[in-house]
Amino acid sequence: MERSFFPKFKIFLCQIINPLKDDKCQWIDGGAVVLLRTQKLSLSGAPSYVFHDKGQEKDILRKYGSKRSLEIIDRKSFTLLPSFFDLHFHWVQDEVRLMPKKSLLEWLSKHTWPYEAKFKSKYFSLRKAKGFSKELLKVGTLGGACYGSLHGHSVDHGIEFFEGDFVLGNVIMTMNSPDYLTQSKENALDLIREKAKIFKSKYALTPRFAPTTHPDVMKKGAFFANRHGCFIQTHLSETKQEIEYVLSLYRQMDGFNKVKSYTEIYQKCGILGPKTIMGHGIYLSEKELKILSKTKAAIAHCPTSNAPVKDKGLGSGLFDFEKAEKAKIKWALGSDIGGGPFLSMFDVINSFVKQNRKKKVWGATFVKGLNRSTLVPANILGIGENTGNIEAGKWANFIFVPSPPKKKGEDVDSFLKRLCSPKGLSRNDYKDLVVETFLKGHSRYSHLN
Repeated sequence: MERSFFPKFKIFLCQIINPLKDDKCQWIDGGAVVLLRTQKLSLSGAPSYVFHDKGQEKDILRKYGSKRSLEIIDRKSFTLLPSFFDLHFHWVQDEVRLMPKKSLLEWLSKHTWPYEAKFKSKYFSLRKAKGFSKELLKVGTLGGACYGSLHGHSVDHGIEFFEGDFVLGNVIMTMNSPDYLTQSKENALDLIREKAKIFKSKYALTPRFAPTTHPDVMKKGAFFANRHGCFIQTHLSETKQEIEYVLSLYRQMDGFNKVKSYTEIYQKCGILGPKTIMGHGIYLSEKELKILSKTKAAIAHCPTSNAPVKDKGLGSGLFDFEKAEKAKIKWALGSDIGGGPFLSMFDVINSFVKQNRKKKVWGATFVKGLNRSTLVPANILGIGENTGNIEAGKWANFIFVPSPPKKKGEDVDSFLKRLCSPKGLSRNDYKDLVVETFLKGHSRYSHLN
């Protein structure tokens, strides 16, 4: 495509909310964002854009309005936010997210695993990946850490079709799994070696969790992952029943007879490190928190999945983010599709705030929820210098959401609350909150026209 078709500058007239910290957002009412064309091409062959400037509309137009190569786009009735990151989700569980969830282990064996087995078919996997990629764009999620099935092509298809900055891994299941969903150690390690070598930092070694993965497979898999700069992701301490089950299994194994905690098992398997993301981490002792902090592992907190069963969650409990922060552990938000019922990070942010405030944990704010689903997960994935919020030089990845009428004297947290959960809108309808999603300055989803 010829560069002349693409202006050097694009200016969007809109409200702007730019997450900076857990307690700080830049909020520009009546603002404008300037994008700058770069030399780098997107996958479509069009030049990519980065954020270049932002401020009040009158100031921006005075500064850039006379540029020769310029496009001005009116989005004054909308608010611009950075696109979302979802730090923990299973794209191969999309169709079981609303199945009955009496308990984690029962839900896995009755619904999740039989559905994941369907991904053995490359055609089925390919078709589902194409559809799921559209769902991600629709909810404004352009990055995160994702679990496939145990089939290698579920990783290939996700990496091929999911637009943005995603890390993917095929789950490893070599023991205590149904026959139709069990790998040999050799096959599992061959697959890890192959994908790690090909995809490097876009691949994640993904033991489903300790009960389904032999410890020697985790150890050898970690060697390949570390050699190629891959991520590592798995589940940790989601329910008390799970912890008891894990410890009862591992205390019968040589070398693990005296383990005192779930986290210690992973530590002995060598999978904890600065590129490790542990899903959930609800029931952790002080010693476990110290291990995670020392190894610099991160936690993906999934409030909608862990929510009470009446709220369509698994009823696992509530992650103590304050305790994690005190231990200096990195954490960010995830939808945990399909344990979580809805893909929209707006739903996840709402659940995070609502559940904590019920327990009088006032540090859970909408500003914090936004930061933990944009900039913080980008930093955990090692790409925060390039994306995660609306700062000059970062990729122009962003979404537009309808702006509620501003109230006099309102602070940004109150405004975000009304933005994230409009009155009268059901949780299922949060998927329709995003009206437009931009990747590197180009609209990839829109229902404005």
